This record gives sequence, structure tokens and C-alpha cells, in this order.
Amino acid sequence: MYKVSWHLKLTGRNGVEVVIPKNQTCCGALAIHSGEADLARRLAERNFDCFPKDVDAVVTNAAGCGSGMKEYPLLFKGMPQRENATTWASRVKDITVFLDELGVKESPPLPQPLTLAYHDACHLAHAQGVSAAPRRLLGSIANLSVIDVHEGDLCCGSAGTYNLEQPDLAHTLGQRKVENILRTQADAVATGNIGCIMQIQNHLKALGNPLPVYHTVEILDRVYNTD
Repeated sequence: MYKVSWHLKLTGRNGVEVVIPKNQTCCGALAIHSGEADLARRLAERNFDCFPKDVDAVVTNAAGCGSGMKEYPLLFKGMPQRENATTWASRVKDITVFLDELGVKESPPLPQPLTLAYHDACHLAHAQGVSAAPRRLLGSIANLSVIDVHEGDLCCGSAGTYNLEQPDLAHTLGQRKVENILRTQADAVATGNIGCIMQIQNHLKALGNPLPVYHTVEILDRVYNTD
């Protein structure tokens, strides 16, 4: 049985023991984005101490967090903690990668056909090189059609702290992303990063469009809960 540091009914249903460290804290990704390296290191070291050493994977559902944690070896370059950071980073996996490698149980079909536009979060597709795993998971669901978004490799404008530091450019990117999503005529949107979800939701709201935006795993979880 796999042992992971994460919490989700979907993992438990697929033979995974889930461990939730009580004293875990922020991964430090936003501190890294802001140039606050000392703060990021303090946060990382706290997580080193409170997460069990015997887990098979440290699983995250936020692409930005996963990308940040995979950068821990660089964050601690030339320091005594570098080896610990490297070991930690080697266990970090996005939830879609973990489930794809695990091989989830066959899910029941959706009651009604659904067309889903998939948005590639930059911190997942570019920073971690993950694009196939979420599509395979979603594509395995009967009655669910997954379609790509035009200019899918283009940032939505969230980009960690970019939407705060460069609001005008971030707004332009967000509008462009939502326009491309709406051209797909999909019934809903899925993506793998919290910042992307908020950015896309905000721009849809500005247009008065109620198109639902989900995390990829929300779709999987809902499907599993229909049986």
C-alpha cells in the first residue's frame, strides 16, 4: 500500500494510506516569487520537520506549490540542508501524476455527457512538464469529452504574484485566456492550479458568464461519488 502525505477520498479509494501532518505550513512558493528566500527556507524547514520521513510521496493539488517545492534544492544550494531538500523534492508529485502512475480504479460514467475545456496551468505544464497525466485521467471517464484551449500554452495572467505586480498585463492575459475558453463552447473548465482557477473565474464573472471552473480532481471526485 502506498503511503502519501495528502488528503482526498479519491486516494483512499484507490488503496492509498493518507497521512495529514498537523503542523504543516505554507510551502514558501509565494515567498520565492517575491524574492523572500530566507522566509521560504524557514517555511520549507518547518515542513521537513513535520512531514513523515517514510512516505512514498508528498502529493499536492496546487501546481504552484508543487513547482515551488521541486525548487527546494536550488533554494538550499550550498547549504547543509541541500541533501534534505533534494530528498524532499524527489518525493513531490502533483495529484494527477500520482493518480496516473498509480492507476485509479475504473470510474462510473457521467450521468449526462459533458464537454470539458482543459487549461494547462503554467506551473504544471511548463515548470513541471505535466500535461498528459491530467488529460489521461479525465479522458478515462465515460461521457466526458476533453478539449484543448486555443493558445493553451499562454499564461492566464495569475502566475504566482504576477497578477499583483503587473495587474494591467495580467488582466490582458486573463481576458485573452477566457475568450479562448469560451470559443470552445465547453460546458465547464478544469485546471490544476488555484491561482488559475481564481483568475479564470474572475474574468468570467466580469463578462457575466456563469461557466463553471473546477480543479481537475474535483471532476474525478464527483465522478467517483456517483456510484
